[in-house]
Amino acid sequence: MSMVAIKNCPDYTLNVMMDKLDEGIDLLGGWGRFITPGMKVLLKVNLIGPKPSDSAAITHAEFVRALTRMLKAHHCTVWIGDSSGGAIAGIAPTARSLVISGLQEVAESEGAVIKNFDKEGVVPVKSTIDSKPMYLAKPLFEADLVINLPKLKTHSASMYTGAVKNLYGCIPGLRKAEYHRLAPDQFALGHVIADINTAVNAGLHIMDGVIAMQGNGPTAGKAYPAKKILFSTDPLALDIVAAAMIGLSIDDIPILVSARQRGLGEASLSKITIRGDYPAPPQLAGFRLPKGSRILATDKRVHRFLGKVIDIMKARPRIITKLCRGCNMCVESCPVQAIHPETMAINYTICIECMCCHELCMHQAVKLKRDNPVMELAARLDPRMRS
Repeated sequence: MSMVAIKNCPDYTLNVMMDKLDEGIDLLGGWGRFITPGMKVLLKVNLIGPKPSDSAAITHAEFVRALTRMLKAHHCTVWIGDSSGGAIAGIAPTARSLVISGLQEVAESEGAVIKNFDKEGVVPVKSTIDSKPMYLAKPLFEADLVINLPKLKTHSASMYTGAVKNLYGCIPGLRKAEYHRLAPDQFALGHVIADINTAVNAGLHIMDGVIAMQGNGPTAGKAYPAKKILFSTDPLALDIVAAAMIGLSIDDIPILVSARQRGLGEASLSKITIRGDYPAPPQLAGFRLPKGSRILATDKRVHRFLGKVIDIMKARPRIITKLCRGCNMCVESCPVQAIHPETMAINYTICIECMCCHELCMHQAVKLKRDNPVMELAARLDPRMRS
């Protein structure tokens, strides 16, 4: 039976976090279960883009500092790595993201090594979506242990993003957009992410839920003081518990439905042992889900049954030109080139609604709007659906 540990953690005070992290690891069997002196340990963070740690969009730098210091105390070599989403002038913004997030400073001051996945080379792995191999960042296969450090966040396209989806950043550079093109719906994308999880086989998953993101995540939502750290060796079980904390089940989250089909871990909440500060998933009171989340059912059978009704109710991305800074992140990151580079208009006849533009805009200039004014008004009146 899979186990998820949950510890309360009030803030990012370093000594407090280190105590809570130690307590959570002890519940899983202690550090000795996972590491020995001399091991190379890769901390795979969530570094979606050039955002500061207090934005709630990325794994907090102090969270990473705490783990780095603890692993160094066990005489491990620590690597910190990821590949940011999107593109600016044809280049993924990972290097800039490492600086703005504070992770570069953490590595320098704590004696860790930065692994920019865009620059480290790749390893081919099997893909079930394409006949060609998928290429993942080489450090994932050079490390002795990969520790996955997801952020507790909502997601405008996939409802929720956590441990399973965090490994999408293992795809370096601009290849992520290509897989969005090959897998244009969230169920198909879930199988791409399942391929990555199978290939990488991270040995430990620790979720930064001290400050979570609610509303229209994963970058344009609002901070929520969840004050939780979650631990597991099972990424799907961790996500099932985290999703339950914000009022969702696995059938609300297409990517996790695909993970269940692929057998990535335990998918039934009743079969997951929960330890630590709670006997069951604690409910996060007042936590806001993405706009339209209570309307957009994600079960495949419901999709087939509702069809056109869902099309009327769903929200689509709109670029608010007065907020746009002209960085072209959305234009260059669109996997089907649906955004006009001069007018910033979106061609909805080819748009695959992957929400990359909304996800990757660092200036919150891409908003989710409904064509149907009645549905838009209903969403504005429902506090759970406000961003």
